[in-house]
Amino acid sequence: MITGLLVSILNINHLLPMLITQYGTFVYVGLFAVIFMETGLVIFPFLPGDSLLFLSGSIAAMASHSLNHIILIVLLSVAAIAGDSLNFEIGHHFGKYLTSPRWQRWIKPQHLKAAQTFFHTHGSIAIFLGRFMPLIRTFIPFTAGISKMHYRKFIVFNILGGIAWVNIAVLAGYFFGNIAIVKSHFELIMVAIILISLLPALFISLTRKFKGPNANA
Repeated sequence: MITGLLVSILNINHLLPMLITQYGTFVYVGLFAVIFMETGLVIFPFLPGDSLLFLSGSIAAMASHSLNHIILIVLLSVAAIAGDSLNFEIGHHFGKYLTSPRWQRWIKPQHLKAAQTFFHTHGSIAIFLGRFMPLIRTFIPFTAGISKMHYRKFIVFNILGGIAWVNIAVLAGYFFGNIAIVKSHFELIMVAIILISLLPALFISLTRKFKGPNANA
């Protein structure tokens, strides 16, 4: 799975422009679907949401392609918010069943545990912060649903997080994605985006490790 993820990240900057040339504005539907599935279906945490948003923004800045950054921001914010809402409902209604051993092939226990730890450590704000962390992004709303979090509280942080994540990623690509040094090292930039977004989770993990058994106190 990791190898496949890396391959998809390294090839996405060639694949997406080809799809835009071939299908035009229908690519919006595909982008919506990817963001919705990554955030809404707990079995798809490996989809490259961050890099896809950044790349879409950089393509929107090019006059030779048909993507519009405003449409991207609005459409993909809706996808992110709707995805998290669906994931919350899946966790709320089917969480106990989907965390049973028979589903561990698809829902990795270590990823779920990391999301649960992050959620219980940071409370409601984890819904917002989790948006910027691959893997955890997919499991946080699922965890909130399992924990029976009040939906009104969830939806507020869901909306704020979804809008912030999409805006930051798309606009970063729009304003910086076509700088010469970025274009010439685009594959490395995509990998760097993934690694940087994982830093908060790594920091939390190391902090808990050094605190020892009293970390949950």
